[in-house]
Amino acid sequence: MANQAQAVLTRTDSAKATEKAICTAKSLFEHKLGSKLNLMKVSAPLFVAGSTGINDNLNGWERSVSFDAAGCKDMSLEVVQSLAKWKRLAARYYGLQPGEGLYADMRAIRRDEELGPLHSLLVDQWDWELVITKQQRSMDTLKDKVQLIYAALKETESELAALDPLLPPFLPEDISFVTSQELEDRFGAETAPKEREQLIAREKGAVFLMQVGGRLASGQPHDGRAPDYDDWQLNGDIIVWNPVLEMAFEISSMGIRVDEESLVRQLQESGCAERAELPFHQMLLGGELPYTIGGGIGQSRVAMLLLRKSHIGQVQMSVWPQDMMNACRDQQIELLNVMA
Repeated sequence: MANQAQAVLTRTDSAKATEKAICTAKSLFEHKLGSKLNLMKVSAPLFVAGSTGINDNLNGWERSVSFDAAGCKDMSLEVVQSLAKWKRLAARYYGLQPGEGLYADMRAIRRDEELGPLHSLLVDQWDWELVITKQQRSMDTLKDKVQLIYAALKETESELAALDPLLPPFLPEDISFVTSQELEDRFGAETAPKEREQLIAREKGAVFLMQVGGRLASGQPHDGRAPDYDDWQLNGDIIVWNPVLEMAFEISSMGIRVDEESLVRQLQESGCAERAELPFHQMLLGGELPYTIGGGIGQSRVAMLLLRKSHIGQVQMSVWPQDMMNACRDQQIELLNVMA
């Protein structure tokens, strides 16, 4: 750790120093996350068979990156968009019991992402899943795990501050909780969901926005969610106020996973009841999968936040339009790019 500490303490704006600082921040947080949630690290797939229903279809309209391979004839393979459903199968595969969990380094390609300071074609997450009992499928369980994740973030922030005086802590001591309906009631249905997030994040500093996916009193959902991994009554997003960008900044989407009843209800509400015939969904409906809670925590998002970066391209290697790279350079924002 001594070498890592020195790298942060003596960091400059060079790409080499930035990479060392990113490694330090990620290593600190990853260790704390695994310890607090009792997670073991496992290997994860970069692609899955499209016919299994395992791949996350996100909001339902994003296109996966698919390809064929000489060694897998008559099979369409898809680069993962997240590991939301795969992790539940993995928990069963490893024979995990309630209170035991897993996490993996997830790398995904999201080809329809709108590129910008917060969004890249490359998605990197700590994807985690924890086995729970049927009785633990509750709001109390959800809030408890959110508080543990936030504690890991706060402790990482504190340790980085001890290594580098240019990184003083800014996150509030505690994270607040609010439902998407409470947010609509308070700020009005005429305000856009992202505007509501902006207002509550500025006020609270850190908030867990609960119950995302289902329709609100206005008839519209706060945001889209796939119907077959999170229970829309028991999920949410960790959002903090980013002082560099001066905006609401989501670092995690998570939730208690669907059980048999909520899966059927949400598939019907989403107009995709036929998905229940896919292998993954048949296993879930047949009671072959454990009850779990899980989510994804953005690795680049955490690094951006804690290292005070203003563009995600400063903490990950990706591909950017030339005009965006030029605009960043004009603002003295150097994106990580070996072709620069």
